[in-house]
Amino acid sequence: MDSQQLNGRVALVTGGDSGIGKGIALAMAKAGAKVLVNYAHNHEAATEVVNEITSAGGEAFAYQADVSHEQDVQGMFAKLVETYGGIDILMNNAGLQQDATFVDMTLDQWNKVINVNLTGQFLCSREAAKQFIKQGVTDGRNAAGVILCMSSVHEVIPWAGHVNYAASKGGISMFMKSIAQELAPKKIRVVGIGPGAIQTPINKEAWDTPEALDKLLTLIPYGRIGQPEDIGKLAVWLASDDADYITGTTIFMDGGMTLYPGFADNG
Repeated sequence: MDSQQLNGRVALVTGGDSGIGKGIALAMAKAGAKVLVNYAHNHEAATEVVNEITSAGGEAFAYQADVSHEQDVQGMFAKLVETYGGIDILMNNAGLQQDATFVDMTLDQWNKVINVNLTGQFLCSREAAKQFIKQGVTDGRNAAGVILCMSSVHEVIPWAGHVNYAASKGGISMFMKSIAQELAPKKIRVVGIGPGAIQTPINKEAWDTPEALDKLLTLIPYGRIGQPEDIGKLAVWLASDDADYITGTTIFMDGGMTLYPGFADNG
């Protein structure tokens, strides 16, 4: 382990077994944090992340919990406190898509995405905030704790065919800002991360062929697709004391996707 921006901190990364979550878990461990790698179903993948961290000299363990279930979340936080004594960073990353045209979208598809993507962040953030308040600001720290909320460019860019997903991300934006306002006097920072197109399994169809990637790149002025490592580096910085004066806003990391590149030569 080299950079130690998060040395001695304890982090919980939901959905840390793959994609962006895996990138963040690895980055936080590399920066010196002890990490709980949460997963919903894929024990083998989560174990691989833990093994990668521990083989590099870090500390981590995996824990299965469905973030949309209150008892699962409470059990996960109890285990984290039992294992590491507390928590300093919550990375609300768990999320999914269940896509359909609006008129064909089922209530189950709507509820599943809202429950995991939005209600899951509520449940985890509530437990983290309770623990942060209980712990207070410890010696050598600027904040009592940091909550990072994984959002998306689709908190501001509408997305036809993905109404449930876009609604969940728009909800995360106002959820993040509202709890940031409420928790700031308690020295708890809350920040959103808004990735653009990141090369992960959730959007494999968008980059898996040269043709698909070329089409995707027309939406990205910077001309490349993002990597989980990009988001991992941002999450580490936002969780560190170097970002201590940032709260209640979303940091977009999207290669310029929110610049609406379709208007570049159409003004």
